Amino acid sequence: MLVQADTCVDGMPSFFDPKTVAALFDGNPAAVAVLDHDLRYTYVNPALERLNGLPAASHIGRTFSQVLPGLHGQAAALRDVLADGRPREVTISGRTWAPTEEEQKLWRATYHRLDAEGEGCGLMAIVVEITDIARQREELEQARGHVALLSTAAVRIGTTLDMDTTCRELADFVVPDFADAAAVDVFPAEVGYSVRRPAPGVVRLRRAALRGDGDLDQQVQRFGHPGEYVDFAPDSAVTRCLLDNEPVVDDWENHERGRSTVTADRITASLALGLRQALVVPLTARSRPLGALTLIRAEGSPLFDDQDVAVARELAVRAGVALDHARRYDHEHSIARELQRSLLSEPWGPHPHVEIATRYLPADEGVLVGGDWFDVVPLQDGRHLKAMGDVMGHGVEAAVAMSQYRSLLRLLAGEDLPPHRILEQLDTMVERSGLDRAATCLLAVVDRFGGVCEVASAGHLPPVFIDPGARARVVPVPVGPPLGTGFGGYRTASVPCGPGTVLFMYTDGLVERRGEDIDVSVQRLASLAMPPGGRLEDLLDQVLDRFGGDAEDDIAVLASRIREGPPVVRPTPAE
Repeated sequence: MLVQADTCVDGMPSFFDPKTVAALFDGNPAAVAVLDHDLRYTYVNPALERLNGLPAASHIGRTFSQVLPGLHGQAAALRDVLADGRPREVTISGRTWAPTEEEQKLWRATYHRLDAEGEGCGLMAIVVEITDIARQREELEQARGHVALLSTAAVRIGTTLDMDTTCRELADFVVPDFADAAAVDVFPAEVGYSVRRPAPGVVRLRRAALRGDGDLDQQVQRFGHPGEYVDFAPDSAVTRCLLDNEPVVDDWENHERGRSTVTADRITASLALGLRQALVVPLTARSRPLGALTLIRAEGSPLFDDQDVAVARELAVRAGVALDHARRYDHEHSIARELQRSLLSEPWGPHPHVEIATRYLPADEGVLVGGDWFDVVPLQDGRHLKAMGDVMGHGVEAAVAMSQYRSLLRLLAGEDLPPHRILEQLDTMVERSGLDRAATCLLAVVDRFGGVCEVASAGHLPPVFIDPGARARVVPVPVGPPLGTGFGGYRTASVPCGPGTVLFMYTDGLVERRGEDIDVSVQRLASLAMPPGGRLEDLLDQVLDRFGGDAEDDIAVLASRIREGPPVVRPTPAE
């Protein structure tokens, strides 16, 4: 733009009357200045006063370089415009007299020559601050990074149903992209754990994960290794966060004011590592608190701003869903495990002349506890009943069903019935009870005086007998339908079983293998051997080492025998 006039008045175009200029530009949001041929200010509008931090009187009559010595390099551009008349659009970076927290500002300036009679009389400068635009671009890039962070979170957090694994994934995810260190603390599980009660007002959490960037990873371990319990005082950021269910930004400068000794000591130790600020966000799901995520930034990293808090809150919401799934799974798994453990306690000792050894081996930590069970019940006349069962399915329901089967079996065992009659009545009782979980079961009644074992099977795998000094033999017995079907039709088979003969019973997890016929797998048990006088515990170790390594299901095994000794005679009832 070339502004022209017929004549110059006092070195300026004739139409540049001060009142006219003020009317045109005083209300303009852009900063406007008019300079004469010697680059002295002749007019500035209020916007330029604010931008430069100086009143108009401090501009008028002074040169550009005198008013803004820090921007004296711009004088050359102004002279170029005066010389050739071509407008210039330049970006200026620096500081003015205006108070600002910024290290420097950024402006976009346009310079136009004011002409009269073909000669340059002066200049008009129009300046727009673009520091905010640059900041907006930076914030936009930050926002894009945060969106990408949250999108990735769905893939990298919650890959398993294990609580601690999910917490480690969360800590690993935020360090170092979002924080220099992070801790994930969760409330103790409700089942299967006994935790002493903390002092009043203190929150006790289990540290599930702790991660630091680089060297910090080892240094922050002093604050509580994963698996340990950490107490948080009432004035700590974690306690306040959980109490209000809101994020808490904790700046640690002047931290000793109003802080408890425990909290102040912890912050002092953090400051010694170069840590400066913490952001604590609650981990919740279905309106229930699960724990807290603590994000920490060190010296050299920017402080947490409002956008960081919003991102951390959203990240905690997404992580809370994954943690809730893991917690609910762990809760059910713990109930089933505790129930099964209580039901698989050592069986009743039937008689001092009878040896019993049992084992239970879950498939792995990632599989819900199943319904495998065993029991030994003493009967009259020196006999004892052994049971091995497997309720179909996994989880709490299977474990509860297993307890019902075991209770009913103990009730029926007192009626002194042969094994097939016990199975028949048990099948009827289960059907009438409405229990919808079928189960296989192998019953064996051993008579230590008669040297015989009566066996009946409800859909279960055959027993194994190991005579002293001989190889094992898999004994086929008549197999009826599983319990709970209501079909009945069970039969008892008699198998010789003298002193020293080992009776080995098991569930299908020991022998079932994918792609292999079950009969082939069972026949491998015939390779078992038991030296005379050998220990039953050693036999079970041998069995689990050889057959339990690649099991895909739970395994329950039971080995028993009548101790060898002098011949025994059945006592006669006293008259």
